[in-house]
Amino acid sequence: MQFAVIDGDGTPEGEVYAKAIKWLFTTIYPIKQDAKKRMGKRFAEPPLECLWWADDMSDLILGNKDKLKWRLMIVLPHWTDDALFAQGVETAVGRLGEKPTTLRREIMTEGRSVQILHKGPYEELEEINTKLYRDFLPEHDLKPNGFHHQIYLDDPTRTASRKRKTLIRQPVV
Repeated sequence: MQFAVIDGDGTPEGEVYAKAIKWLFTTIYPIKQDAKKRMGKRFAEPPLECLWWADDMSDLILGNKDKLKWRLMIVLPHWTDDALFAQGVETAVGRLGEKPTTLRREIMTEGRSVQILHKGPYEELEEINTKLYRDFLPEHDLKPNGFHHQIYLDDPTRTASRKRKTLIRQPVV
């Protein structure tokens, strides 16, 4: 699958993270318009996704947000080519100013993974991560093989925290 992505580091509550989200959604706007022309119907905006990692895996498990690195992503339609993506970036630059240096289109394949659907506040994800990495994976003789992946199925600005749905995925071997 291909994605519009931006890399960064630090807390998801920070300004850099918020700006990256704004850049991604602004970048995909022309792609949404192209989808409407091609299919004759409204393009459903895909959910925001994020890959998370840290130099020390315990920082991810324990939720030491200031030590985290991230890759925010939005899936793109399969027909998105370099020209259409460049048009999206150009539109975003016109609205938001200088382009983030890590904004790009990337193809990603995760392979074999375990996943769980979490319903509730993001603050509870630390507990889920602890169970995943310290209990579930070792009990099933699995090891992480790639970045911790979260897919945010709801818009947090419109969904009560107790009702938020987050798909947690971890590629494994």
